[in-house]
Amino acid sequence: MKKKGVLLVNLGTPDSPSTSDVRKYLDEFLMDGRVIDIPPVQRAMLVKGIIVPFRGPKSAKLYKEIWSDTTGSPLMHYSIIQRDLLQKRLGDEYHVELAMRYQNPSIESALNKLKLAKADSIRIVSLFPQYASATTGSVMEKVMQIVSKWQTIPDISFINSFHGDEKMIAVFAKNGAKYKPEEYDHILFSFHGLPQRQLVKGDDSGKHCLKVDDCCKVLNDNNKFCYSAQCYNTAYLIAEKLGLPKDKFTVCFQSRLGKDPWAQPYTSRVLEDQAKKGAKRLLVFCPAFVADCIETVHEVSVEYAEEFHALGGEHVQLVESLNDDPLWIESLEGLVKSA
Repeated sequence: MKKKGVLLVNLGTPDSPSTSDVRKYLDEFLMDGRVIDIPPVQRAMLVKGIIVPFRGPKSAKLYKEIWSDTTGSPLMHYSIIQRDLLQKRLGDEYHVELAMRYQNPSIESALNKLKLAKADSIRIVSLFPQYASATTGSVMEKVMQIVSKWQTIPDISFINSFHGDEKMIAVFAKNGAKYKPEEYDHILFSFHGLPQRQLVKGDDSGKHCLKVDDCCKVLNDNNKFCYSAQCYNTAYLIAEKLGLPKDKFTVCFQSRLGKDPWAQPYTSRVLEDQAKKGAKRLLVFCPAFVADCIETVHEVSVEYAEEFHALGGEHVQLVESLNDDPLWIESLEGLVKSA
């Protein structure tokens, strides 16, 4: 019987919340030329000379707040569960491995396990619903760098994105519905941000991104590979599933780094705008993440909640991610088996 290999890849997490491990993680992450897309010498000066030394201790404190003594980081915890549940669902015909793009388990170690298992084919599922060069593109590049050195290369296929996957949308909608969205003043669909320059570089035509009004808000042939456009598509599908009117929600982008313009509107500014309008209760979805992580359980639930309170708001409620929901595991199975 042929053995089919499956590699699930998420972004990554430090090995521990210690400052040294967080610095090691940030260094590998931010030195990726697809993440900070500037010349290598400038990138090294910025990352190794400024960001890692100064941000490392601050980030370590945040990781300590979300770290569990028994399960570690929530991202790793749920990623392991997702791997194990998918393996159980797929059965013995498949061999499922988990890797992180940065730190451990490494993509190379996971691919080597699939190689030793004599997998006839390998399906790479990058756990990012919306495609971006800095996430899925980076995973693809890393996988190809590694297997290009193998003497024998099995059939390898990639999932580019799954921003409109019906079962994924259904899980986010179900998770949100239990908080009764109608009882909140406004709803935010907050996605991880990207520099605008990366969005523009992804427009091969050079005529659409940031040159057409509302260039991201309707998915079409001109922007079908655009991260921002795919984010809007995901948000609209969840909103439609919940029956939300268009004036009830806003698509926004969090986690901005540096002073260059990033995808807009920024989540922090949407918080300000809603506070000025008198909103007291906000419900926040984070549909760029398939597992809760520091960007959800801390950045949204703690940092943005504190910002909103300071602006006169009363409550920010995070909608949990896909995590270990059985329907999400079904969705993963569909992605693995899709043509």
